[in-house]
Amino acid sequence: MAVRIRLKKLGRKHRPFYRICAMDARAPRDGKTLEELGHYDPMVKDENARAVLKGERIDYWLGVGALPTEKVRVLIKKYGTNGTHLAQQQAALERLKTSKPQAPPPMVVPRPKKAEPPAASEEAAVEEHAAEGTPADTAPVEASEPAATDDAGATGGQ
Repeated sequence: MAVRIRLKKLGRKHRPFYRICAMDARAPRDGKTLEELGHYDPMVKDENARAVLKGERIDYWLGVGALPTEKVRVLIKKYGTNGTHLAQQQAALERLKTSKPQAPPPMVVPRPKKAEPPAASEEAAVEEHAAEGTPADTAPVEASEPAATDDAGATGGQ
């Protein structure tokens, strides 16, 4: 089986994200992988923080005859085990970690106190109305006037 080290595309529309994978050469681009060897995010602003590779595993696959694609070959040359940009990559990853906004600690919301049982509140209402001199069960009722009708009545005016 011919093994290739290549990019597997993930992400969504206009927001690509790639995994660097060891795959069978006959497998489709986004198909089954033998092993994931890192990731590459082209949307990260700092160029040296875009790729993160597992150098030891890439060296293993290269040792057993896997062939990298052109883009992966450039990434391995820059960020592999003996890469030319390793120091810049480490500095960029540290800057990225420190500049990442952190969520504030969770707010502790006090729980509301339990309400009095309904029997106690009814007794308090009865006592309050008794103090005023009116019974609690009877409330003043306003007189309602009968509804005014027009000359035609409810039959439609005939």
